[in-house]
Amino acid sequence: MRTRIAASAVATVLGSVSSAFAASGAREDNSGVFAWIFLGFCALIIVAQLIPSVLTTIGMAKGVADSVGRKEAVKHS
Repeated sequence: MRTRIAASAVATVLGSVSSAFAASGAREDNSGVFAWIFLGFCALIIVAQLIPSVLTTIGMAKGVADSVGRKEAVKHS
């Protein structure tokens, strides 16, 4: 009988404390200022590489459009 009471007492105590072990839902971010500076530098590198690639793509599209326009002009002449 005593073991049953002890088991019930332990189950009651552990059952009421289980919410203390639950996650709070808040995200804890321990990143310092240097981590944010590093991420900003990485973003700067990516943007610096995107600008020439976009300009090259626009230049190629203009070149293709000009060559198609020239072929059409030659065809209709």
